[in-house]
Amino acid sequence: MKKGMIIVTIIVLIMGILWIANKTYAEDKAIDDKTESKIVEIKDNAVKTLDDYKVKYGSDTYGTVAYILNLVRIYSIPICFLGIAVGAIHQYVIGIRKLDTLERGMAFIVTCVTLLIICQILPLAFAVFVKFGRG
Repeated sequence: MKKGMIIVTIIVLIMGILWIANKTYAEDKAIDDKTESKIVEIKDNAVKTLDDYKVKYGSDTYGTVAYILNLVRIYSIPICFLGIAVGAIHQYVIGIRKLDTLERGMAFIVTCVTLLIICQILPLAFAVFVKFGRG
C-alpha cells in the first residue's frame, strides 16, 4: 500500500511540474516587445551609419570597408587591453613560479600592443588612401 501511494505521489508531482513548465513556456515569448524594439532600433542605426559611410566615401565597397574598419577600431581597444592584462598576469604571477614560461607573458603583451596599434592606424591609413590615392 505504501509503495502504491509513493508511486502515485511521484506521478502527480511529475505531472504537476510538467503542467507548470508547459504553462510558463507557453505564456512567455522569446523576447518581449521592449527588447524587440531595441534590437530593431540598433539595426536601423547600424544600417543608417553604413549608408552614411557609403555616401561619404562615394562607393558601396569603400563605405562598407570603412564601416568595418571603424568597428574593428572600436572593439579592438577593450580586447587588446584584456589581452595585455592576461599577458601581464602570465608574466608576473605565473612566470615567477615557472621561469620557463616567463617569456610567454611578455610575448603576449607585445603581440596585443602590436595588434592594438595596427587596429588603430589601419582606418586612418585607409581614409588617407581613399581620399588622396584614388584621385
